[in-house]
Amino acid sequence: MEALVEGTIAQRVQSVLAKIRSAEERAGRPAGSVRLVAATKTVTVDRMKEGVSAGLTILGENRVQEALPKVAAFSEAPVRWHFLGQLQRRKVRSVIGLFEMIHSVDSVELAQEIDRRAGEAGCHQSVLIEVNIGNEPTKAGFSPADVTQAVTTMAEFSHIGIRGLMTIPPQTDHPDSVRPYFRKLHELAQQIAACRIPSVKMDELSMGMSNDYEVAIEEGATLVRVGTAIFGTRHV
Repeated sequence: MEALVEGTIAQRVQSVLAKIRSAEERAGRPAGSVRLVAATKTVTVDRMKEGVSAGLTILGENRVQEALPKVAAFSEAPVRWHFLGQLQRRKVRSVIGLFEMIHSVDSVELAQEIDRRAGEAGCHQSVLIEVNIGNEPTKAGFSPADVTQAVTTMAEFSHIGIRGLMTIPPQTDHPDSVRPYFRKLHELAQQIAACRIPSVKMDELSMGMSNDYEVAIEEGATLVRVGTAIFGTRHV
């Protein structure tokens, strides 16, 4: 079910930010503990500028080819960029140094390539590990059973920093029905943190989109990826 979208982009940005603050309060979490990542796949630069003027500070892109000219268009703007989509290994070099965070590391091989390219660029890349929390055959990501071992392996790479986990739960028309998946990811992050793997942090949980971000916040999200509720229905 698509989120109902009314008003201008500026009004929607303020509405989403207000709902984030309300969800933080309901969950007994400090104000500002959740950050909004505006998902801008297929959104034009002009519409993105409206959102930035209204208070967006983190922009999230899914496709390298689409992202690069947008990053260039905002080179003077006070925004940060996160990469949200599936990242092909052959395109890793293009994103290193441009994106503060890569949310979608779904294999050890991809992490290894990010590490290699970051090393060549002389930088350190923050990443989140994607978990297929519903064990859906059509989705990328590590299974909950395998992710701890994968994180242990990736912790050996010296040019990436594992900062937490990301997930996309099974699709549903009822936001509250995905609560158990968000809770499971939070618990999984706590289990990994308890292992005290050197150089690994579990400070970030990227979960929740336009239809369910408030539930995700109640279950521990620190980053919510919202597009439709701000920019309207995506046209691919």
